[in-house]
Formats: sequence, C-alpha cells, structure tokens
Amino acid sequence: MIYADIIVDISHEKLDRTFQYRVPEELEDEIREGMVVTVPFGKGNQERKGYVVGLNSAPGFDLQRMKTISGLSSGEETTEARLVALAAWMKERYGSTMIQALKTVLPVQDKVKAREKRYLCLNVSREEAEAELERLKAGRAKARARLLQALLAADRLEAGEAARELGAVSSVQKPLLDAGWIRLESSQVYRLPVKGGEPSGEAPLPLTPAQRQAVLRIQAEWREAGRTVLLQGVTGSGKTRVYMELISRVMEEGRQAIVLIPEIALTYQTVRRFYARFGDRVSVLNSRLSQGERYDQFKRARRGDVQVMVGPRSALFTPFEKLGLIIIDEEHEPAYKSESSPRYHARETAVQRASMEGARVLLGSATPSLESFSRALSGEYALVKLEGRYGERPLPDVSIVDLREELKEGNRSIFSRKLQSAMRERLDRKEQTMLFLNRRGYAGFVSCRSCGHVMKCPHCDVSLSEHNNGRLVCHYCGYERPAVEKCPVCSSPYIGGFKAGTQQIEQVIQKNFPGAAVLRMDYDTTRNKGSYEQILSSFAAHQADILVGTQMIVKGHDFPDVTLVGVIAADLSLNAADYRCGERTFQLLTQAVGRSGRGKKKGEAIIQTYQPEHYSIQASAKQDYEMFYHQEMALRSLMDYPPSAHMLSVLAFCEDEEALSRGMEYLARYVRRVYPGEDLHVIGPAFASVGKISDVYRKVLYLKHRNEKVLYIIRNKLEKYIEINTGFRKLYFQYDFS
Repeated sequence: MIYADIIVDISHEKLDRTFQYRVPEELEDEIREGMVVTVPFGKGNQERKGYVVGLNSAPGFDLQRMKTISGLSSGEETTEARLVALAAWMKERYGSTMIQALKTVLPVQDKVKAREKRYLCLNVSREEAEAELERLKAGRAKARARLLQALLAADRLEAGEAARELGAVSSVQKPLLDAGWIRLESSQVYRLPVKGGEPSGEAPLPLTPAQRQAVLRIQAEWREAGRTVLLQGVTGSGKTRVYMELISRVMEEGRQAIVLIPEIALTYQTVRRFYARFGDRVSVLNSRLSQGERYDQFKRARRGDVQVMVGPRSALFTPFEKLGLIIIDEEHEPAYKSESSPRYHARETAVQRASMEGARVLLGSATPSLESFSRALSGEYALVKLEGRYGERPLPDVSIVDLREELKEGNRSIFSRKLQSAMRERLDRKEQTMLFLNRRGYAGFVSCRSCGHVMKCPHCDVSLSEHNNGRLVCHYCGYERPAVEKCPVCSSPYIGGFKAGTQQIEQVIQKNFPGAAVLRMDYDTTRNKGSYEQILSSFAAHQADILVGTQMIVKGHDFPDVTLVGVIAADLSLNAADYRCGERTFQLLTQAVGRSGRGKKKGEAIIQTYQPEHYSIQASAKQDYEMFYHQEMALRSLMDYPPSAHMLSVLAFCEDEEALSRGMEYLARYVRRVYPGEDLHVIGPAFASVGKISDVYRKVLYLKHRNEKVLYIIRNKLEKYIEINTGFRKLYFQYDFS
C-alpha cells in the first residue's frame, strides 16, 4: 500500500504539519507529490482540500486510525499541483516551513466577491414590446415607456446607465421584470489594473540585425540544449524588443509568458510597451493592487484570458496552465531575493519552475550578477550578447568628479561646479536632467572628507557603521571601536557621515535654478497607488525639467529627452556593510549612466565621488563589465565570498537578547562539532546589519564552504538540533543561501 503525507487547509497557520492518509487502490498509479486531493478531516470528517507533499510505502502510525483519501480534487489542479510541488522544492531548498512556502506560491486564497455588470434586455418579441409601449404611452407610466422604447432601439442596456440616463430606477424596472416584458442579465467584470490605452495596431518595428541574431541564437540554444540563457546587452541596446519577439513566438505556440521586473516603478513603462504590442492579453501583478484586482488577475490567468503577466517577484507564481517562457529583466537586482521566509531567489526558483513545466528561462541585464555571469562562463547558462545601442546611438560621455578636490577649492555644495554648469546648459536647451542619489545600502558609514578614507573593519573588509552610542561597529563579525576624531590616514578633522536626501537636493535645485520644474521620486512621494505612473508620465510629457530620485529612477526607464544624468554621491552604496557593495555600486552607476542619451541627442553623465580611483567607479564610467568582473572575482576568491564559495546565513530573532546570544553561541559550537574540517569558515555570531527591529533582537551566523552540498547537510542537522533542544524555544530562525 501507499501512504500520502498531506497538508490540509493552508489558511490555518497552526496546521503546519502533515497528516498521513491511506491512498485507495484505484489512485495508486495516479497519485504523486504536488497533487491536490480531497480528504476527510477532523471529528466530523468534513471534506477538505489537501496537498500531497510526500509518499511512503510504510505507515507512520496506527493503520486502524488512518483515514483514506476521498479522491483527486477537480478543476484547477494541473496548475495548482505544479505550484504545490514547487512549494515543496522551495521548502527543502530554502529551509522554510511548508505553510510559508505554500502561502508564497499560492498567494490569493481568500475568495473576493466578483464584480458584476447587470444588463436589461427585452424578454418578448418586438411586436409584443411595441404593443406594450403604446399601452404605456396611453397611460401615465412614462418612465416605463422611456425604458421600453430605449430597449427597442438598443436591445440591451446597462442597468446603472439606464437609471442615470433614463431615470429607470429599480422601482421603474420592477413592474416590467415581474410581468416578464424585460429580463435582467449579468456578467462578471474583471478589475483591470492595466490602463495602457488601446493597442497601437501597428506592425512592430523590425528588429535590428543584432537583435535578430540574438533571437535566433537564443531559440537555437533552447532547442539544442534547453539551458537558461543570459542576455547581456548594454543599456539602450533594445533587450525589451528581443523579449517581445520571443514572447510573440511563444504565444503563437499557444503558450504563456511571465516577465519579471525588479521594481514597481518599472511597471508603468514596461506594461505600456507590452500593451501596445499584445493588447489586453497582457496584465500586471504587484503589491500596489487591491485584493480584488489581484484575485481577478489570478482568475484571468487560470482561465487563459491573459497570456503575458508582468510584475515584480511574486508574479513568478502566476497560475498559467501552459507556461512557455519566464523572462527576468535586470536579473542582477537584489529585489529578486525575498527578505521573508522562504528566502527564495526568483532566478533559481524560475529555473526550477521552468524545468517542472517544460518552459524556458531568459535572464537579461546590462550588468549581470556575478553568480549568473560565472555560470555562463562555466557553461551552466548560455551567454548571448547585444554589443551596441539601438540605432547605433553612442554611449554617453562620462566624467568622474573628485569631491575631495571640490572641497579643497572651497565648494561645499551638494553639486560640483561641473554638474551645475551642465544642468544650466540643459535648462537653456530645453533638455531634461535626471539626478540620482545613490542611497542603497546606506547604513551610516563614516569617511574622511579630505582624503576619502573610509573607516573599515580590519577583519571583514566592509565599512564600519556609525551607531547612536558613538561607536563604530562591523555588522559581520561584531568588531567595535570608538568613533574617530581624526582621519588615521591624513589626520584631517573633517570626519563624518554623508547626510543628503532627495528633499534636500530638491530644495537646492529650487534655490540655484528658480525657473526649473522639479519632480522628486522616492519612498515618500510614491506611497500612494498610482503615484509611480503619475510622476513618470509627467516627466515623459516634459512637465518637469529635472527628475530627482533614488535607485528607482535609474532602472529600465526610457526618456529620449534626458541628455544629462548626475550621480550625487557614488560612495554611499560603495561603503555599505556588505561584501556585494562593489558589485551593487557598479550596477547602479552603469544603469544610471545608461539613462542618458537614449534619444537622438548625445548624452552626458557626471559621477560625483570621494573615491574616483575605485575600480567599481572606473569600470562603470567606461561601461566595461568584464574589467569589473575580473577585479571583483579576484577579491571574492581571496575572501571566499560567493560565487567563489557558497555561504549559508543563519539568522535568529528573539525578544530576549540574552537568550538569543546564548542560543547562537550553542549553534556555533554545534556547527564546529558536527563539521570540524578547516575548509568550513564559521563567522560570528554577530548582530545583523539592523540588530533590533520593533524590540526584536537579530543575530546572524555565517558559514562558508566551496561545496554547497556541505552547507545543506549542516542546515538539515541544525534544524534537527534546534527541534529537539528546548533552549531554542524562544528563537525564530531563517536560513539564507547565497
């Protein structure tokens, strides 16, 4: 006999356990992991939906008490079953509970009331209706006569419109409905978040020879080897046109596509481009949609009314029945990594879903993540390149401004003299400017304003963060030191953190350029639904001369009149307490530079920095990815950081700081005991980069090893050790692989 481990009803958080059921003989050949079944549950044996997460040949408890599966669930199982199987993979891969994984892949569980439109229709022949109309006109029922006359002219009227335009309120409709002269029909109306206007109806522009060659190479790779393809194209090379051509070919096969984008801010332009090509076969999913809109988009996807879904990370779990292609645009973006359990990466999860469904995966970026590029070089992924910009437009001219020299020359403004001059030129020429404040990863790092030296941890090669108690702390190993009053390199007293925000920059612009129209795009200005669209559409319509913003303005946007991009402070992300800070800086700066000169006019970019000699800044100015890659990989290899080695982060949370510290010390000692080999590097435990949130303390333990399987074995042993030891009862754990 076969016995199935089943999770019942994911709406109850406490049911994060499996129940074993006997598989009836008639289902033994059909049942498999991931299937959705109906089972008798509880004392009353109420029929409930369950998810098969394991199959066994031996019973786990008394057979006399074991219930039997009632049957396979009908309706949406094919898609849902594959998503449940994906959740089971995520649970094992990322170390979450099954409930957490299921709630991630099946996010819309509560049914939302459908929105309906009601229509009034004639329910008798025209001759009978005309005779009744004459009778009504002869009497005093003028409102009913108006309604009947309108129905004779139009055959069908929307009920609300009839009430507004004709005065045919419910008291007017009811006698005609009761007498059978008219009838009421209703149809479901989906909440549509896409406001892209009508499809253009025009034939798409022909691909350039380089784009056509890229499409052919990608398709050949999928036919011959089926590998994931990494499309590396410089900013402005037309990767989106390649995406649309591949989607068009997938749709011709009757299959569907998912397009992932890293930021909600990109939804506006991306959806407009796709809508112009594919019309209402395109929809969008993101966290700004109402619950009803999200429910309707999932329902439309299940029904097959939508063939292309665009959205951030969660759109990966769109319940398409015939998924053919998953595209991850700007695949290097950290937004594709979940911050809550399961801490999945959309890139890895997309590859897994595609393998389960016979679909293909395309990764696109001008600045691929080191992980993806190294996989491409090793042959795990296929690499396809788009070398030049669309229309043979030149890359912008890039200047690096040394802010140390500006300080020496007496300029204490946020803007260098070169940037101020360039902004004035653009205003005179009626061209547009984007100003990017690079605040990603900003955690209060401290630097010398005279020589640019940054206070770093002597053990971890990451910057020390300034805490409110005046101490400098390393968030990787816990090293601490008092705040410095003089620079250890040049003895300058000008020591401090960078304190500039987008609002401050906006005020400086208004003071220096009083006639300029300025838009600001940051967290504060994009809190409301539709705010992204409003700001970007205003800028696209030339209602502003200057757009100021954080990283959300430098990714994927295409404004042909922008001929100047200014990076206010490249150093902020460069000195984050993260081993990826050099990579993040290079990617952000390259993307920022790429926003300039995308139209017919030549572009310019100005990067302001206190560290102009840093290889990340030099490589981004030259738009030289390979120069950066080789330099960064040499450092990663030296320090055994991914992708040279693999790293497991064990993050623990607890309201009791003492219990947290004691528990994490136990874990560190246990790891060293179960794996005493010197090839495993154990770092910490130390406080996480944010050591306390909402009165909950957070500590992290880092494990590094060249063989990823070793880390999985250790993770599994840690889970069992935590489960059987009461000392960990107060602690909550997350596992994060990188």
